[in-house]
Amino acid sequence: MASLPKTLSPKELVRLLEAERSPSAVLALFDAATGLPGFRHTPNVFRLVLERLGAGRMFADLPRVLTVIRSQRCRCHESLACIVIRIYGRNCMPDDALDVFRRCRDLFGCRPGVLCYNALLNAFVQANRWGDAESFFEYFRTQEIKPNLQTFNVLIKGLCTRKRFDKARALLGFLADQGLQPDKFTYCTIISALCKNGKTAAGAELFAEMTDMGCDPDVVCYNVLIDGFFKEGDAERALEVWEKLVEEGSNCSPSVVSYNSMLNGLCKLGRFREAVGIWQKMVQNGCQPDKFSYATLIHGLCEQGSIEGAYRIYVAMVESGVEADLVTHNSLLDGFCKLGRLDDARKIWNLMEDGKHGRNVVSYNTWIGGLCRAKLAEEAISVWTGMKVNAFCDPDSTTCGTLIHGLCEIGCVNRALVVLEEMEEGGGALDVVAYSSIISGLCAEGREKLEEAVCVFDRMLKRGCKPSTHTYNSLINGFCRAFRFEDAMRIFAEMVVHGCIPSVMTYNTLISGFCKAQMFKESYKLLDEMLSKGLKPDVVTYSALMDGLFRDQKVDDALRMWERVRSKIRPDVVMYNVVIRGLCSAGEAEPAFMLYSEMKSKNCKPKLATLNVLLDGFCQLGAFERASDMWKEISREGFEPDIVSYNTVIYGLCNWGRIPEAVLMLEDALQKGISPTAITWHILTRAVFNDEQR
Repeated sequence: MASLPKTLSPKELVRLLEAERSPSAVLALFDAATGLPGFRHTPNVFRLVLERLGAGRMFADLPRVLTVIRSQRCRCHESLACIVIRIYGRNCMPDDALDVFRRCRDLFGCRPGVLCYNALLNAFVQANRWGDAESFFEYFRTQEIKPNLQTFNVLIKGLCTRKRFDKARALLGFLADQGLQPDKFTYCTIISALCKNGKTAAGAELFAEMTDMGCDPDVVCYNVLIDGFFKEGDAERALEVWEKLVEEGSNCSPSVVSYNSMLNGLCKLGRFREAVGIWQKMVQNGCQPDKFSYATLIHGLCEQGSIEGAYRIYVAMVESGVEADLVTHNSLLDGFCKLGRLDDARKIWNLMEDGKHGRNVVSYNTWIGGLCRAKLAEEAISVWTGMKVNAFCDPDSTTCGTLIHGLCEIGCVNRALVVLEEMEEGGGALDVVAYSSIISGLCAEGREKLEEAVCVFDRMLKRGCKPSTHTYNSLINGFCRAFRFEDAMRIFAEMVVHGCIPSVMTYNTLISGFCKAQMFKESYKLLDEMLSKGLKPDVVTYSALMDGLFRDQKVDDALRMWERVRSKIRPDVVMYNVVIRGLCSAGEAEPAFMLYSEMKSKNCKPKLATLNVLLDGFCQLGAFERASDMWKEISREGFEPDIVSYNTVIYGLCNWGRIPEAVLMLEDALQKGISPTAITWHILTRAVFNDEQR
């Protein structure tokens, strides 16, 4: 703090105060000057001190300054009182603001004017004290001071915060009755609120009304509309607003925020070419991309797998002198890892180690996940171990979950168990993802691992980690696959007891399991329970039920369900496949083909499995001309026949005694680089053997 001269004028004090950066030092200097014999502060001194204290959030010291103002009987303009009211208002202290308002004459020697009234009204609005705001406004209207446009702007802001948009718009008409003309702040407040609440079309209507009324919008109005339309997925409307902003004669030009909104919106919709075009226009028009501009485009391109484009933008960013931050490097690291380009990812990883921003826990989580996907289990574990020893950031629950989940995904469940045990012994951060991943992995390995999965589940409970719906679903699925339905229902009951609400997937797992075991009574009981709990059966539910009926040769029942269901929900490719397979198994290949045609007409793209089922249906009937049509259909739909396709035709030909043609199909498969399976050889050898026996 600068020392005070022996003689000090208020003007010199202002100069000293302005030179101080610290609010505490400003207050100390103010206190020292106050203690000088006969020294009297001016309103300018009080203004500067109050503003610095407000900026430094030193609210407890404001009353001290107010006491000095009162004791020195400094006659101040109401703007000084307004500063204090606004400070309290911005920091959600409306009662303190109200106290200053009431004592305005006593403290500042002036009556509160419209500035103070508006500031206090705003304080109530900012604190969400709607009742107080409305009461104060009614009191305001009874005073000699007349509300001005700023008053109504505050009210409109409050109404928009409460999502009372109709009332906010009604105030626009009321303003005209009061002889007040809404300004761009008035309109933009409502437009912005509408856009943020998913009502961008209504915001655009008000935007048009605003221009019709001769009120020129500023770039902020354009920006909120662009951002709003993009968030609602309406890129075309966003582009229309953009064109209005950049067209000749527009009263304003795009800002960095405008360009960033366009980049962000286009990238999220996968329209990368247009996004890059916007970025190029931004540079051409002399609007320098900022860190967010580059980061947005790089992140968007990486998220969509366009890593080459992202890396080109990154190079341009570095060459332009804009420093890439941790977020940008993390985006590139994630982009390369997701595409399996581990060598490129490793370069970014090493660059981050040498760079200014280093790595954070997100970097480690991304790299560990990438290594796991590349099946580099030991290196992933090594990075995790090194993180615990050397890194400036500790592994979090996501790190542990990522490592364990990654190991389980590549079949290294035993290694994941070792990591889990090490974490448990060392008190590491373990969450439900880590435990659920191992439980799911063990259940997927078959019935011999089920008991081990249950043991991990028990350990999870003992550590106080609450199982998720996914955890229970994994166990239930494991037991259903092993046809241990009593255990599956026991876990289901425990799930409910422990307050974990069964999901549609939970019921689907049980229903599917029971249907495969042809336990239809239990399946329908679960369906009734599901409906009674307000859960809506989906395509998976009905697909499982119909599949069970078809497998039990209850074709008519399955088809009745199909007719009933298709009017309620939109069938997906899995459901169509179930019905097509069921019809083909019942010898109804032509009706199955008609359903296939309907499926395509409804823009439900078939899978290769769909075509293979129809191929099998016609082959079973000996309708090889129709089967030949289906073979051509495979290519027409953009697929290549796989070994299942070949086995299907080979099996059909052999069944109908057309072994030479079956051998020709095998030769065709070999020429196309498709390796026969054990099933292929079994079909042919059995056919040849049976033929010789005849």
